[in-house]
Amino acid sequence: MSSNSSEKKSPVKSTGLHIGEALPGVKKVDPILIADHVSRTFGGLTAVDVEHVEIPRGAITALIGPNGAGKTTLFNLLTGFDKPDTGSWSFSGSNLAGVPAHKVAKMGQVRTFQLTKALGLLTVLENMKLGAKDQSGESLFTSLFPFLWKKQEAAIEERALGILERFKLVKLKDDFAASLSGGQRKLLEMARALMSEPTLVMLDEPMAGVNPALTESLLEHILNLKTEGMTVLFVEHDMHMVRHIADWVIVMAEGKIIAEGSPDEVMRNDAVIDAYLGSHQDVDLGVVTGRITIPKGKK
Repeated sequence: MSSNSSEKKSPVKSTGLHIGEALPGVKKVDPILIADHVSRTFGGLTAVDVEHVEIPRGAITALIGPNGAGKTTLFNLLTGFDKPDTGSWSFSGSNLAGVPAHKVAKMGQVRTFQLTKALGLLTVLENMKLGAKDQSGESLFTSLFPFLWKKQEAAIEERALGILERFKLVKLKDDFAASLSGGQRKLLEMARALMSEPTLVMLDEPMAGVNPALTESLLEHILNLKTEGMTVLFVEHDMHMVRHIADWVIVMAEGKIIAEGSPDEVMRNDAVIDAYLGSHQDVDLGVVTGRITIPKGKK
């Protein structure tokens, strides 16, 4: 993405999200997700050990950290795809500890995966329809009487086509999902997540394996989620992307939350730079990762 493009499409950032100093576990003004004492070990390895973290409502929050920091494991725990050793967490005031993934999704908290989970032998449109919740035709008894679910089925298809149009996938609606490129599958997975009308969308490395030609499209779709009133929490290694779209950044290292704050503040945090490099350096993390160039004479 060129610098001119970034300037033209610079998003409006949300501010005033936290109460007090921006330390790890800082309280948020209006949190949508709150987790306490969440831990997960695998053998002798502690993958996640989060004392307290809150996700601000109506904002885009980035979860960053070096490989092996525990980001995806935390995602799995919060969405019901894995069980923690200890801890509790709530979503919009409802306790989610022990709630299975499909029920979490029905409550409005959905996620995508680093490795896409599209069903390859179903068409793009069929994949989309699977994302709609509370479908009458899923009941064994009701399915025997098409007049009980045909109207809802037509409404679901209309909604699916509308979302595919937004994601520029409508021309591929009859193609098998297995035939899509990696980037198109990422778009399909994000589009399918919207079929459940979520309030919190959790994206695990949405840019991983995506052709640069589709990167800007994915960025715009993530920004649109916020515009439409949804909260976004995403895992990402691309610091340019984080700085561009994130309102708030949470940093993990060795399973713990080590820093929180705005993108610019976090990328200059000594603890964060230490986590990535192993030693403190007086340099912006965006420069460390090779994504940002500081003009000569400036620090």
